[in-house]
Amino acid sequence: MTGSPLRFGLIGSGRIGQVHAAGIAADADAVLAWVADPFVDGAHRLVDQYGGQATDDVEDLFVPGRVDAVLIASPTPTHVGLIARSIERGLPVLCEKPIDLDIARVDALRSRVRAAGVPVALGFNRRFDPGFAQARERVGAGEIGRLEQLTIISRDPAAPPASYVAVSGGIFRDMTIHDFDMARFFLPDVVEVQAVGTCTFDPGAREHGDFDTAVTVLRSSTGAVATIVNSRHSAVGYDQRIEVFGSEGTLEVANQGTSLVSVSHAGGVETRRPYEPSMAVRYAASYRAELHEFIRLARGEASTSPTFEDGRAALLLADAAQRSAHERVVVPVDLT
Repeated sequence: MTGSPLRFGLIGSGRIGQVHAAGIAADADAVLAWVADPFVDGAHRLVDQYGGQATDDVEDLFVPGRVDAVLIASPTPTHVGLIARSIERGLPVLCEKPIDLDIARVDALRSRVRAAGVPVALGFNRRFDPGFAQARERVGAGEIGRLEQLTIISRDPAAPPASYVAVSGGIFRDMTIHDFDMARFFLPDVVEVQAVGTCTFDPGAREHGDFDTAVTVLRSSTGAVATIVNSRHSAVGYDQRIEVFGSEGTLEVANQGTSLVSVSHAGGVETRRPYEPSMAVRYAASYRAELHEFIRLARGEASTSPTFEDGRAALLLADAAQRSAHERVVVPVDLT
């Protein structure tokens, strides 16, 4: 890339904001200029570590000339308003998923995003995971023939706090939404959703009428089927795998472990350590690649960043899965 580093305004200094702050600081084409968070102590901690200025007033980022791009890592209910504010100011914006929990609010913003002509990208970082991206490229090259089945396994190490579940929008909008986007990465033409959800171990999910375990089946217009397996806990660590089955072969992306070393003794053979324990560690490379691809988009270069439309499609699938699991019906979808 050429040109001066993009000055980023980061909104939100929580867990995902910390991931993005580190990524901005590590990228030669980016600089952390401002961090905004009403809990300003978190913003100060980030600028103390990575540079820039901290504020508890997000409007400080939108003063003309202060930033070149906005990265939204704040709570979901703020996303629509902050995307709108960014495009009003002509600032390219990368927003964490989901756009919102209410598809009506997303659709109300949709025409404004289209009319503004300002780059808007969604934080579906898993598209940039080296293993997943390679599998997608090899499918596109025809290596395994016609895609017939896609299996996505996604299990978190531990269930979130009940207070988080209460405002998350449920497992499909909060957790599975990443997997819905990954399914569309391979099968963009989904036309039907069927989901089953249960609550087997998490009192927080039970308290708030959510599921801690779910299986979703997506059917594409070609007849290919994607199956997504989710759980809010995994005793072996952050369990993230994909299998792509085609007419001429199979591609598999295995889990990322904490060590390549195995041990064999009387207690076990080829015993390995657990999988990576967290999202930030498991997907570190994908977050860096996601940011760099967004910088290309913000500079007007060719880019594969997921779009506002990708975010909308994933939410439509999440809504359909939620309805299917609760009503025990197959739900047709139209993602156009």
